Amino acid sequence: MNIDYELYKIFYQVANSGNITHASQKLNISQPAISKSIKNLESQLGGELFVRTQKGVVLTEEGKIFYNHIKNAINNITNAENEFSNLINLNTGSIRIGVSTTITEKYLLPYLKRFHELYPNITIHMYTDISNELLDKLKNGNIDLAIVHVIDKDYGYDIDINKIKKIHSCFVVNESYNELIGKPISIKELRNYPLILQTKGSNSRDFIEKIEEDNGIIFNNNIESSSYTLISEFAKMGLGVGISTKEYIENDLNNKLLYEIKLKEKLPERFIAIATLKNQMTSFSTKKLIEIIKE
Repeated sequence: MNIDYELYKIFYQVANSGNITHASQKLNISQPAISKSIKNLESQLGGELFVRTQKGVVLTEEGKIFYNHIKNAINNITNAENEFSNLINLNTGSIRIGVSTTITEKYLLPYLKRFHELYPNITIHMYTDISNELLDKLKNGNIDLAIVHVIDKDYGYDIDINKIKKIHSCFVVNESYNELIGKPISIKELRNYPLILQTKGSNSRDFIEKIEEDNGIIFNNNIESSSYTLISEFAKMGLGVGISTKEYIENDLNNKLLYEIKLKEKLPERFIAIATLKNQMTSFSTKKLIEIIKE
């Protein structure tokens, strides 16, 4: 059967009212039109739904069973419409964000605060990991978006990378590496020093590997950390040459806890980016957060 949903709605109101006149007033449809619709529905179903009386209409035994099913269907549809309305008006819902602790602390917090002030009923789930793991979670549908560091490379046909902020990478040391401070240094010279790097699979490590590939070198990696923030802390302790982001360590540079190594070569460009899945509808709450971040 391919019965018009409007006929079900009219049947539902007539059954609730027990009176065609009352249903007519509630639906703002003429009584003849309602009577015609009920006859049409009965004809398509192949049986009577109501018994006509002087006081109105009464459901037949078959009509009572039919009504119970239609009532549940109408309620489900109404609930779905209300929930959808709440979602598009951001009165309910959730966002699953994949992001590193460093980007959260150094970049994302003001945007999350703004979003929460505007839409306090949206639940925010945060998942922290290295970039490549977060992109895998995105591909598997475990998060709605990932906010990651990226370089200019292909992240896969199914990932949409939206660059939102350019950042500036730098090699840093503490004052004990005096010979590397204040004069231009070739990247190749850094091979002679212990490097503090993030673990493989992170975009920060991909960045280093691109530098190695571009310059035909392999760095001497003495310390490896899954935490991007710890790299700067280890460098401040004098454990080696760290790779960091100027925007994240401005206070350390200004207070001379860290010193930027001036390089002769230009480092590859690096960005903070929002990663989402291509060809997949984004929720209203996720779209709104992205809009706030990009403002």
